[in-house]
Amino acid sequence: MKVVNGHGGGSFLVWTLVVQLVLCGSGVYTTDSTKSCTLLKESDSERKVLNRLEPLAHKNFTAETKIGTESYRYVFQLCGDAGGVPGAGVIQYESKKTKPTVIGMYNATQAIGGSDWVMLIYTNGDSYDAHCSKETRKAMIMISCNKKVDMGQMNVVVEDRERGQDCFYLFELDSSAMCEVLDSRISAGSIILIIGFCLLAVYLIGGFLYQRLIVGAKGMEQFPNYAFWVEVGNLTADGCDFVCRSQNREDARAYRGVATEPKEEEPEERDDHLLPM
Repeated sequence: MKVVNGHGGGSFLVWTLVVQLVLCGSGVYTTDSTKSCTLLKESDSERKVLNRLEPLAHKNFTAETKIGTESYRYVFQLCGDAGGVPGAGVIQYESKKTKPTVIGMYNATQAIGGSDWVMLIYTNGDSYDAHCSKETRKAMIMISCNKKVDMGQMNVVVEDRERGQDCFYLFELDSSAMCEVLDSRISAGSIILIIGFCLLAVYLIGGFLYQRLIVGAKGMEQFPNYAFWVEVGNLTADGCDFVCRSQNREDARAYRGVATEPKEEEPEERDDHLLPM
């Protein structure tokens, strides 16, 4: 008895592990990675916008650009250490420098969203050396809906540093995660049609089996209520013939037209031969 219980307990643990693995693979168990982002001003609306970006978590997105002889490479990660730099959401690698420049920190995040886009803003990056009044850098990532790609290539749009303040780096990224999911709702008419088709299928299949197996019908007589439907078909055909088909009918006498062609003169009958001689 103990052996049986032991096998039963082992089977239960195995099945539990299998179910957990299936659920994890299907996405039922998810890690709320966006909680790592600290909003500048905590609000439910911005937190909901961040939650929409959950499918993009734990992934590094890179982009490269070249200005003159200098080349730059950017790395972005959602609410994670970009390029392994602690606290950095976006970093910049310059060809002439070995140490990356932090463009924005994910502990100073803003999130603005629409129906099919999200603007993610990382602030408190490294300070400019001689531009923008030496203020801290800021990264803006525009993530837009694109149903054709799960996670597209990140592109550098512009680095706006030719102003006194509020300079920024602008990036763009396409993802199907931003596309609005439409709830599929079946109308009342569709439900009625589905029920009607189901009843018709049950009627035809059940009637066919009854006629063939119970009654022993053959050929067209296997069709349920064959005589009734033949009669209905004949009556329908007669009705269509009466309503739709034209037949030759004589016009009423009052509507007969007057003949335009002159009638031929009939030969005059002579009765001279009847006179006595």
